[in-house]
Amino acid sequence: MKKARMFPFERNRYFYGKLLTVRDFESEQKYLNDKRRLLNRLLFGSGVVAGMQVVAVDDKTITVEMGLAIDYIGREIVIPAPVTLKLSMVDGFTNNEYKKNVYLYVAYDEKGREPVHSVGNSSVRGEEVSEYNRLLESYRLFVREEAPDPRSFEFVRLLEDVAILYQDANVRVLQRMPKYVNPGDVVDVALVVEKTLQTPRVSLSFAYEAEGFDPLGYDGNRVSFLEPGEAQETEYTITYSVKVQDKPGTFGKLALLPENVELYIGDNRIALDGGVSHSVEILSNPAMERVLKDWYERSLDQAAEGSSEREVCLAKIGLLQVGPTYLIEQVERVPFGEYVPNATLSQKLGRMGRTGSLNRFYAEAEAYDVDFGAKPELGVSFHPERNAFEFKLGIPKPQAINDEIATGVLEVPLDAAAKTGGRFFSRGRRNFVTDEIAHGLGQGQVSIVVGLEERGDRKTRVYYDSLDVFKGTDYEADVPNVRFGTIVYPDSGSFRIGMKLAEATEAESLRVRWWAFKKLQEGEAGPAAEAEVAEAMAEAAAAREEAE
Repeated sequence: MKKARMFPFERNRYFYGKLLTVRDFESEQKYLNDKRRLLNRLLFGSGVVAGMQVVAVDDKTITVEMGLAIDYIGREIVIPAPVTLKLSMVDGFTNNEYKKNVYLYVAYDEKGREPVHSVGNSSVRGEEVSEYNRLLESYRLFVREEAPDPRSFEFVRLLEDVAILYQDANVRVLQRMPKYVNPGDVVDVALVVEKTLQTPRVSLSFAYEAEGFDPLGYDGNRVSFLEPGEAQETEYTITYSVKVQDKPGTFGKLALLPENVELYIGDNRIALDGGVSHSVEILSNPAMERVLKDWYERSLDQAAEGSSEREVCLAKIGLLQVGPTYLIEQVERVPFGEYVPNATLSQKLGRMGRTGSLNRFYAEAEAYDVDFGAKPELGVSFHPERNAFEFKLGIPKPQAINDEIATGVLEVPLDAAAKTGGRFFSRGRRNFVTDEIAHGLGQGQVSIVVGLEERGDRKTRVYYDSLDVFKGTDYEADVPNVRFGTIVYPDSGSFRIGMKLAEATEAESLRVRWWAFKKLQEGEAGPAAEAEVAEAMAEAAAAREEAE
């Protein structure tokens, strides 16, 4: 079964006086091995059966624990004792700039043992000839530096439609969704971002076009991902949902067009060459029946040879470059889920699955205002036509004095004289005072903080107090130096901002950001109202958990 090609099985027939040759003994072993391996492959599958955990011993060394696996031809791979070795000494490891993920594989390997003198060969050849007396069924560990295509796995091809948005040596972005769906299903679409540890932050946003699906979620058909700044992960999964329309017998399509996709790796925007799309069949019968139909209708060649050249991946290892060498940063065991579960365990888990809910529900939530002083309201309704629970939460309007913080922005235009170094504000005045501004915190004392807002290409800055302290640094402002003063009117709940320019400027206007702060007194209604709202939101969460 070296090529996993099936041939009619043929076994020895023994009789008295039969002359047995090497061919007869070899066919005896081949007959038993090939039948066992065929059943292993078709009945149990392939992957790790037990053990074979990969552990980082130190920054450069790994240990592979003893264990058992079945490869994609059905051969048993046994590691009889833990093996510890330098990662750089593993076959296939090269100088990959020490910043990629590498993948550790195990493969079946036979090795000759016990060389002995060959009597038969020495009769026809003059020199002394040795042959191996035993073949050791062993294993081989090796490294690959490129991640496998998810579509190369048999079960992925059977269950999922996978589309690759972008791929290079350090980053791969792909999207997965079920291959078959039913009308009314809420389908999860998984966006997967894989990267090396030293690759700059990845951000991605796109809008998709759907035919046969209704977008769900607050952003409609828009999806965004921004890698956390402090993250030390090599894989992120972002899930968004679509609902299948009532169009059985058709194909649903979900397409991302290049002009709608914004992919950044660090500060570099990546252009995508072509559109990415999924084609998903909408069935009237249960999708599981169609998957089983595809599975049972495979030919013997497809079943036995579908992935015959694949080895079992034991770990994904993330490396960091440190000067001229590398460090093992993290180890992810069996990254592609290649396990062979015990049949008894699978049967028990199947029973557990049948005791749970067989239906999926989608929850919709909406908040609205009710009068100040009224009790929060909670309404729940069920829409069976789309398996959706609708939660409506009425939140009392806050009284003005119950807010603690308010903010706002003013655009103050500068006249043309500012560009000549003359008067900075209109009508020949150097100073400017705004009209009264209602801060919305009610009557009483408030504190006002004022600053100048500067907008750049991708970052907004707000400068407070004196701008002189930033001159000559990387943070020097492009806005002019301005001195601010404020007048607060406690009785009317308002204030004014006074400002004075200290230098000439080419700017057309000033963007002034203000903040108002007020400390709540004991006995005011704010905390009580917040408690009631929190109680209502807890009720909504409990109702949603019960529904799900």
